[in-house]
Amino acid sequence: MNQYIWLIPILPLAGFIINGLGRNSLSKNVIGFIGSLLVLVSFGLSLAVFFQIKSSGHPINVTYFDWISVGALKIPFAFLVDQLSAIMLLIITGVGFLIHLYSIGYMHDDNGFGKFFAYLNLFVFFMLLLVMGSNYLIMFIGWEGVGLCSYLLIGFWYTNPSYADAAKKAFIMNRIGDLGFLLGIFLIIHIFGSIDFAIIFPKAASLTASQTVPLTAITLLLFVGAVGKSAQLPLFTWLPDAMAGPTPVSALIHAATMVTAGVYMIARSNIFYSLSPFTMELVAIVGLATALFAALIALTQTDIKKVLAYSTVSQLGYMFLGLGVGAYTGAFFHVLTHAFFKALLFLGAGSVIHAMSGEQDMRKMGGLKGKIKITFATMLIGTIAISGIPPFSGFFSKDEILAHAYAHSTTFYVIGVFTAMLTSFYMFRMLYLTFYGKFRGTHEQEHHVHESPATITIPLIVLAILSMIGGMIGVPEVLGGHHELEHFLAPVFEKSNAILGEHHLQASTEFILMGFSVGVALVALVYAWFKYAKNGSVPVADTEERPALTSISYNKFYIDELYDLIIRKPLDFLSTFFYNVVERLGIDGLVNGLGKGTIETSKGLRLLQTGNVGFYIFIMVLGIIAVLAYSIFGLTKI
Repeated sequence: MNQYIWLIPILPLAGFIINGLGRNSLSKNVIGFIGSLLVLVSFGLSLAVFFQIKSSGHPINVTYFDWISVGALKIPFAFLVDQLSAIMLLIITGVGFLIHLYSIGYMHDDNGFGKFFAYLNLFVFFMLLLVMGSNYLIMFIGWEGVGLCSYLLIGFWYTNPSYADAAKKAFIMNRIGDLGFLLGIFLIIHIFGSIDFAIIFPKAASLTASQTVPLTAITLLLFVGAVGKSAQLPLFTWLPDAMAGPTPVSALIHAATMVTAGVYMIARSNIFYSLSPFTMELVAIVGLATALFAALIALTQTDIKKVLAYSTVSQLGYMFLGLGVGAYTGAFFHVLTHAFFKALLFLGAGSVIHAMSGEQDMRKMGGLKGKIKITFATMLIGTIAISGIPPFSGFFSKDEILAHAYAHSTTFYVIGVFTAMLTSFYMFRMLYLTFYGKFRGTHEQEHHVHESPATITIPLIVLAILSMIGGMIGVPEVLGGHHELEHFLAPVFEKSNAILGEHHLQASTEFILMGFSVGVALVALVYAWFKYAKNGSVPVADTEERPALTSISYNKFYIDELYDLIIRKPLDFLSTFFYNVVERLGIDGLVNGLGKGTIETSKGLRLLQTGNVGFYIFIMVLGIIAVLAYSIFGLTKI
């Protein structure tokens, strides 16, 4: 199988080329079939690689050619597929295929259908490159590639100025993080003389305590990259705006590809972080703050996709909390389960929007439970899963992170559980506002409401099943399981776990922690039911006044306005000043002034050319007198 792993990323790239070149000549059915089939075949190959690694226990490391050779620095073009990247391959290609299949129905009437599938295929290619690279440079190429594809897909409907602005915002904010990642790579080269994982990680593991100081700088710079890509404070505002793209794009970015890249990068660099306790604490604090902050914003949003967007930011915060407290397996477990239920929720939201003729405001929905039954049932499963209610997948991964947080800091645990309660509330609020009560849309919308076609509902059903059973691979021993995922990933995190040590909780403590987190989630569920399902409460219109705290949350704590005030407006002022004063009055004034001075002087001097011989003799005599006077008065010697 080793000699064929290059096909895994190449097949989606081939789909990009075929659909890109044939977007105007091939039929939509052919384009959808090609784009989806190639990703499905890539999934099949990824599955074969996964079982090979599972049976042998050895990673696959294949070098194709020497890429860069500068002095002692050697960077080969090579792929490394170990336990960590094998699971990522399954997530990217498996969930990616379902999103491609969904897109056939969802985007069928769009004029840019072929271009859309080409971009989707390219997105999958770059994400596969990111997780398969055996060194940081190949990872960085994939990293930048998914950034490019996100720009293309978020701004897919670029004729709408707000959508184009959202794409630019995502691209620019990610460049801030990418600069940190790039500087981190340069520092790794400087310290280790290589960026190949197989070389630098064993070197790092053998460092003494006094030699690990540079690793803090490396991990901080890499973390800046992760903050940008995975939308953590303060670089998170691009992700909710990314909802401007078509719904399949939202699912692909949030669930299967881009935003999990930062989590993957830190998990891949786990030995660096385990040797840098300061950075790990910072990662945990930023992740926890992001989880809470995004959840508080999600409480009041009325756009169904915005609720899910801030939910993603919050769940990513949980993942970073897990990484920061040393729960590498738990954080990656949450990446896996989140891919299932978040893809399900976004695609389910797309099915609702499809049924509602493009409407995304939950205040204009309601009563859809009996009209789009498959969509409702699957979104109910996704909502239960993300709320951390057993036995669905989100319960196992979230509680593993919370257990490690408790072992690390009681404060971290309390904030984490409070955030979990908020998650349950705003997710069931979304469910009740959308599917329960009376229909609040127009008569035309109500007449149009119908269940989505099979190309949309089949992916929903598959993802719903995965959201239900996906947590079974990580059942803890206290519940009678063997945590298959932990055993599978053990070789990847073995050295880090040896450095950090094991944190075992008593069985009774674990049961109490689980019961408490599930209890608060159920309390939030019941409260949301009474408020929005039974009593039929509906958020007020934008023109009406809201309570102060609700208004602050609804306006996203005015973070965008704050960034405008302290960053955009000063930069606009400086650019205007430099343009009007430095550029126009200064540089242009000097250059144009010299030109105008020359022109005006020449206008005067040309009048001396009269063509009169007597005048020329007179001027010559004046010149001779001037020379003699100059000489007589001793001003110079001739």
